[in-house]
Amino acid sequence: MSVVRLGLIGGNIAASKSPMLHRTAGSMCGLTITYELLIPAERGQSFDQVFDSCRDEGFRGVNVTYPFKEQAVGRVTLDNPDVEAVGACNTVIFEAPTPRGFNTDNSGFVAAFRENFGIAKPGHVAMAGAGGVGKATASALGRLGARSLAIYDSDAARAQALADRVRSHFPSMMLILAGSVEEAMDGADGLVNCTPLGMEGVPGSAFPDGKLRQGVWAFDAVYTPVETLFVQAARRAGLHVMTGYELFLHQGIDAFRIFTGQDIDSGALRRALKTQQEAAL
Repeated sequence: MSVVRLGLIGGNIAASKSPMLHRTAGSMCGLTITYELLIPAERGQSFDQVFDSCRDEGFRGVNVTYPFKEQAVGRVTLDNPDVEAVGACNTVIFEAPTPRGFNTDNSGFVAAFRENFGIAKPGHVAMAGAGGVGKATASALGRLGARSLAIYDSDAARAQALADRVRSHFPSMMLILAGSVEEAMDGADGLVNCTPLGMEGVPGSAFPDGKLRQGVWAFDAVYTPVETLFVQAARRAGLHVMTGYELFLHQGIDAFRIFTGQDIDSGALRRALKTQQEAAL
């Protein structure tokens, strides 16, 4: 049985389910997957040092997560226009002469949205957070035909840079820079959290509960835990909810295909992961 060495470089990743996803997908294809969690701060190294060690030690590839997705772009060759439109990289394969970078948050969001909402258009979307996952999601919303996107980020310059990038690739989508998350929510059909708020160790919600009922659908990029405060409040408000687990699943399937060349059925993988999680309880 072939062995494929993979890893995840990120900050707060101790509870990540990525190792389980890739090892399970590998077993479904007759592959042995090793998948390591690589936290630069715990290793006393910089992102670049961890990246280089993976390249030099025989890793087939790595996933990259918060807060390194934008930094990873400078270390890879981007040969896909969709990835260039995003400006953030979450999947790398180590090939000569330089590593190649991909963004499966982008492709995974499109696949997850279609699986959950069918052919519906996103409409007018309010998005909190303009970092790596925000970049991927904004580009995916452009691909899905969103009418307009209101972006709020506590770093106004980062929000402006994202709006400029998205506008250059999706000129038909109206881009709005919001001065507050409440302003971004005005008239929104979709509410999208692309901040770390809600993940383990980062309590809170990006969107105030009182204004949720005006929306139609909601998405939270956080998947650890799946039932964040935002997700729970959106369900209570009657919104159609796409959790971060959906993005996690579909971006993982796309990353696994890049790493191994193997296609995995999303339903079969979902069932296999559920069985493993239930067995662990």
